[in-house]
Amino acid sequence: MEWANDKSKGGVLAHLERLETQMSRSCKNLEDPPRETAESDLGTKIRKLRCLRDKLRAEVKQRQARIKASTANAEPDQTLEISEQEAVGGKEENMKAILQAYRFTGINLFASGLSGKRTSRGVCVCISTAFEGNLLDSYFVDLVIQKPLRIHHHSVPVFIPLEEISAKYLQTNIQHFLFCLCEYLNAYAGRKYQADQLQRDFAAFLAGPLQRNSLCNLLSFTYKVEPQSRSFPFCARLLYKDLTTTLPTDVTITYQGTDASSTSWEEQRASHENLFFTKPLHQVFTSFARNGER
Repeated sequence: MEWANDKSKGGVLAHLERLETQMSRSCKNLEDPPRETAESDLGTKIRKLRCLRDKLRAEVKQRQARIKASTANAEPDQTLEISEQEAVGGKEENMKAILQAYRFTGINLFASGLSGKRTSRGVCVCISTAFEGNLLDSYFVDLVIQKPLRIHHHSVPVFIPLEEISAKYLQTNIQHFLFCLCEYLNAYAGRKYQADQLQRDFAAFLAGPLQRNSLCNLLSFTYKVEPQSRSFPFCARLLYKDLTTTLPTDVTITYQGTDASSTSWEEQRASHENLFFTKPLHQVFTSFARNGER
């Protein structure tokens, strides 16, 4: 009887163990789906994404084609007008940037010679000249900001090559145009200032008035180096080939005394040439005056 009960209990326990094993296998199968099923799902997603990519590419190509067609069918005059407006706007912005730079950097008239203000047509630029820290004459150039850029009015002297400078730089580089014009005007003002100073402060050293042309790039005069002397033995001819400089490029000094062949006079003449090459006129005659006093 007891053996039968043990056998019955063993059968029940064995049956329970089998059920537990089957349940574990079922749970494992639920947690880890077959590899073939996962790969199939991933392949489906990849195909969907590729279809979406191809669809987007097609839409982009269609949009680009429509834009290209609308640009090709635009009126030529309208396209040219837009280009000109953009060019004029760019020049105006460039001019505004130049003037703004001078305001913000605090560059004064002695250093730059430029200032300006906006006008209804564009901008009016003022060029102030100076030499050795002395503020001299000022000139203005009234610019019309349009295509092409042009000069409406100006006060630049006729002997300054304004047309030549404009032809070279006005349409291509407005900043270089202004700087180049400043160079010419400052050099002219500097040469004129030297000639005026010589005529005013050292007239006693000159035999008659100083001879000069309107551009002040050709000067000639007869002079002496000793204030008490009654003779004026030296003749000078100064030529400024470079119109952007204030010192001569060619100097010719001749001695018209009776002893012109004297070695001492030749040395003095050569010394004068070197002075005129390297110093402004009034400074040369200042040195003559000091030597005469000694």
